[in-house]
Amino acid sequence: MGVWSLMSTSLFGQSRQQNFNFGWRFLEQDVSGAQHSTFDDSQWQRVNLPHDWDIYHAPKADAATRWGGGYFPGGIGWYRKQVEGKDLRVSASQSLWLHFEGVYENCTVYVNGKQAGTHAYGYTPFKINITSYITEGTNTIAVRVNNSQQPNCRWYSGSGIYRHVWLETYDENKMDDPQKLFVRTEKVYGISSDGSHADSAAVRITYADKHDEVRMLRNVNLWSPKHPALYDIQVGEMKVKHGVRTIEYDAQRGFLLNGQPTLINGACVHHDNGVIGAMAFDAAEIRKVKLMKEAGFNLIRTSHNPQTRAMLDACDSIGMMVVDESFDGWYTEKNPYDYHLVIDSCYTEDLTAMVLRDRNHPSIISYSIGNEIIERKEIRVIHTAQKFKNVITALDNTRPVTEALCAWDSDWDIFDPHAAVLDIVGYNYMIHKAEGDHKRCPERVIWQTESYPRNAFSNWKHTMEHPYIIGDMVWTGLDYLGESGIGMYHYEGEPRQESWQAEHFPYHGAYCGDVDVTGWRKPISHYRSMLWNTPEGSPDLYLSVREPDYYYNGHISETMWSTWPTWESWNWSGHEGKNIEVEIYTKAPKVRLYLNGKMVAEKAVSFDTQYKAVISLPYQPGTLRAVSLDTNDKEMQERILQTSGEPASLRLVADRKHILANGEDLAYLTLEVVDKDGQFVPDASIPVTVTVEGKATLLSAATANLRDLEPKTSPKVTTYKGRALIVVRSGKKAGEAIVSAVSDKVKKPARSVVKVK
Repeated sequence: MGVWSLMSTSLFGQSRQQNFNFGWRFLEQDVSGAQHSTFDDSQWQRVNLPHDWDIYHAPKADAATRWGGGYFPGGIGWYRKQVEGKDLRVSASQSLWLHFEGVYENCTVYVNGKQAGTHAYGYTPFKINITSYITEGTNTIAVRVNNSQQPNCRWYSGSGIYRHVWLETYDENKMDDPQKLFVRTEKVYGISSDGSHADSAAVRITYADKHDEVRMLRNVNLWSPKHPALYDIQVGEMKVKHGVRTIEYDAQRGFLLNGQPTLINGACVHHDNGVIGAMAFDAAEIRKVKLMKEAGFNLIRTSHNPQTRAMLDACDSIGMMVVDESFDGWYTEKNPYDYHLVIDSCYTEDLTAMVLRDRNHPSIISYSIGNEIIERKEIRVIHTAQKFKNVITALDNTRPVTEALCAWDSDWDIFDPHAAVLDIVGYNYMIHKAEGDHKRCPERVIWQTESYPRNAFSNWKHTMEHPYIIGDMVWTGLDYLGESGIGMYHYEGEPRQESWQAEHFPYHGAYCGDVDVTGWRKPISHYRSMLWNTPEGSPDLYLSVREPDYYYNGHISETMWSTWPTWESWNWSGHEGKNIEVEIYTKAPKVRLYLNGKMVAEKAVSFDTQYKAVISLPYQPGTLRAVSLDTNDKEMQERILQTSGEPASLRLVADRKHILANGEDLAYLTLEVVDKDGQFVPDASIPVTVTVEGKATLLSAATANLRDLEPKTSPKVTTYKGRALIVVRSGKKAGEAIVSAVSDKVKKPARSVVKVK
């Protein structure tokens, strides 16, 4: 059994950390001598970070990243920035560091022509001491990024300095380095019966070997996904965000958070931000977590690498548990140029960087050391797992260590010694082995670290019925770029193989997410959330329609990670009089379905029907209405789908009315096609041109169509299923940003104003 508790997330003192994102020059090619101060970069592109040069390209069939990387180019790029010496001056007792949150990948940093440091892994932060390289005059910072060795990743990595860069000053005589700080709760006293608060908590604060103290907090609100309570505490010159919570888990009681049995409904999530590529703006990271929260998840697995500080901050404040994963592979390659080339020289540095950055986040409940390791049948894998675990636990022994195990043959049982290294054993698509494993290894605690989307009910059922299975993590929570074609359904004339078995270009992304890259929740998302979050007998209701086979382009063929194409649409022109299937999801005991005011069917819904009612009826345009009924046949909730008219107008709806004039805040605007009555047209596919004027710039205009080859940063976009997503980036001056969308296919354009403050 493991019993652990944790507090916190740390924030570096603002006076000693400066934003270093602005005023760079960039060239997307390799050039000789670009590290030197005398090099002429006047013709280079001006960029502000975060920056991902891949996303500004259209995918191409012959791209070196191939299907795994989404057919984006990779390559080599240079970044340069000049800073005056007076802005870099430090005292004799201080040191000056460049802190890169993430560069993809193989990065070399130069200061005034001299190599100051390197970093290989594209997903971990690193710091470089530049004190000795600084001069009194103009200083040149140059960064060479080499992402040319391809393929090196099984998903879209992006290319460049895609996360934040900071200039940091440290004083060796003070507590001012957040990486040296570790705050954890040693004991919680008097937890309430609902797990929401405690009488007190003993908190230990350690700063390297210079400081160790225990503080008592009284009348404490406990951190959980439902109530993500955080506290501020001053530690030296650092202000720290705290979240107090306890973890317990065993095969008899399952997973307990603050003493409460808690089922884990998890989402595997890659690092990219969809239509803006790998660029890790704080607003994009926060939005990603919010989308997963709104979709009903309570945990994110950072598959298969550490993600950003901003994402973890969002998980802390919004309320989302996290499995913090380090690597996809170890010593045997999955791609010719992946991590196996540098693992021996880098694993300690990268694991240390992950843990020191992340251990003060209350959202993180486990570290993961790997995913589907290729050499899993070799005896050395046990030693590797143990040494990776040892690096982690030497820095943080307050969390369980896990790993995602798998098998593609009948040799599952031979992994028992490997599994014994782990505190919680991750099963990828192997939950059907859990009952037998429990008989053989009764103390093993299991969670399914990857599962197929269509198996939502069976995976929920496994977790509900067996306490030693503490949760499920679907592959995936969000659609993502790369792994092109996974999760897709295919029409006649398209390759029918799985994504890795054939080239599926122009597909350049994965469609297996519960939520697509624009943020629209697919029907499977509503179904999964209903299973995990809705009490029995609740009137909550969702209505959708299965796309008829042969309706568009012939017979539909599903793949392993797909679900049948199902839509919130009652627009099926040409299908009149032919049968069509309607799906209704609810935990109410009964549903009714009406078409144009006439009742079509009434069905009982229960665990035995998997909380679904599937009703077949001849299609005719009009109004489709589903209602849930209680045990007395009283109608409770309703959902309506209505046939729309022809496209007549565009509509823009912003997710935020105000964004910050800091040069790196984002607003997301949903673009919809509507008919003359303002009703959404769910099958509209029309070309649109987007402009942004005023105090912001266009960052992206794109859709969920993973076959569309228009660059996602282009102002031209063709709506998909009636929608597109527009992303704008704030400038540094206050005022208004005016976003406009026009199309020659509709009479009325759209206009939206976003305040930049």
